[in-house]
Amino acid sequence: MESSVARERLLTMLRERSFSRRKVVLASGRESDFFIDCKQTVLLAEGHVLVGQLMFEALASFGPAAAVAGVELGGCSLVSAVAMHSFQVGCPVDALYVRKAAKDHGSKRLIEGSDHLAQGTRVIVLEDTATTGGSALKAVNTLREGGFDVLGVLAICDRLEGAAEAMAEAKLPFRALYTRHDFIAPGT
Repeated sequence: MESSVARERLLTMLRERSFSRRKVVLASGRESDFFIDCKQTVLLAEGHVLVGQLMFEALASFGPAAAVAGVELGGCSLVSAVAMHSFQVGCPVDALYVRKAAKDHGSKRLIEGSDHLAQGTRVIVLEDTATTGGSALKAVNTLREGGFDVLGVLAICDRLEGAAEAMAEAKLPFRALYTRHDFIAPGT
């Protein structure tokens, strides 16, 4: 699908299925005047295809990467969608899941899907909604401790509540497909 058409369609779906204007307490503990639950769009078949295409295309701005990493839970479907799309277009990018805490049984891993990747593998972190950037930065640290070279963070939506500034402070490139202004007009 043409990128501009895919971008507009995904935005329409996010507005209809994932966005609501209401007071909500976020994972960061902050209160906000809107809520966006990207999973409600991304987990639909069409949404999965669109986000896979658009996020894959956006990866190019970070430079070549061998893998994308998603923070559980919201980022996992994103990296799977990107990995699938990348294979279909002949430029495979593998998927990694970054746990918030190590499993207390089995492999006890913090990073799933990494066994075949060498130290120094270049990775981009995918996030559904970025607020303060805290979850993504924690995943970046986990990946770096695991020996990966993290090129940056890509989100579906930047709420414009500090994530970009936190990434800049960490000297980490950050991009988003959409921002708060795609859902709420500036000044409202």
